[in-house]
Amino acid sequence: MVLAASGLALAGGADMRVVEGRLDVVRSARAAGINAAELNKPGPLGDKVLGAETAKVTIIEYASMTCPHCAAFHTETLPKLKEKYIDTGLVRLIFREFPLDPLAAGASILARCAPGDRYFPMIDVLYRLQRNWAGANDPVAALLQIARQTGFTQESFEACLRNQSLLDGVNAERDRASQRFGVNSTPTLFINGQVYRGALSFDELDKIVGSLVAG
Repeated sequence: MVLAASGLALAGGADMRVVEGRLDVVRSARAAGINAAELNKPGPLGDKVLGAETAKVTIIEYASMTCPHCAAFHTETLPKLKEKYIDTGLVRLIFREFPLDPLAAGASILARCAPGDRYFPMIDVLYRLQRNWAGANDPVAALLQIARQTGFTQESFEACLRNQSLLDGVNAERDRASQRFGVNSTPTLFINGQVYRGALSFDELDKIVGSLVAG
C-alpha cells in the first residue's frame, strides 16, 4: 500500500514556504486585512480545541504534521502552556491543519480518524515520533505501526487514508488559511488577533500570553 493508492501522492506537494526557527511578528489581523469573524469561524471539518470557551486568550495554531518546528512546539512548548494557561482556563487553543505536503495531509487525516476522543493524543504521538515516520523510507508502514498502537487496525487505517471527504476537508482548511488569512508557513499562531509566524519558545509565548491575561 502506498499513499498514492489512497489519493495521497508522495511527490508534488503544495508549494508552501516554511519559516525555519525564527519568530516573525506580523501586524494585527485587522491591519493585515483579515476578517476576524471569518478567522474565528470553524473550518469545513470543525475545529479541534483545548481549553475553556470562556478563556481570556485564544490561540489559533496552523501547523503541518511534517514540520519540525511544529513538532518542537507541541513536544516542548505546548505541555508548559497547557499546564500554566490552558488547564487553568486562561487560554483556549484551536488547532488547525495546514499540511505542507501530502504526507502531512495523510497524518492529519489519521488524527481525525483516531478511535474515540483521541485526536489530540494522536497528534501528540505523531509529533513525538515525527522523525520515525516523516523521514522513513516507507512512511506509510511507519504510520501504520504507530496507528496500530493507538487502536487502528490495518483495515481502519487504509479506510481512513481513502476517506476523500476528510482529505478534501483538510486541504480546504489549508487553502482557506492561505487565501483568506495569509498563512504561508508553519507554525503560524493568531494570538487574540495578533499574528506570529515561526517557532515560539515557551518563554516568548509566556510573555505574550501573560501580558494578555494580565491586561
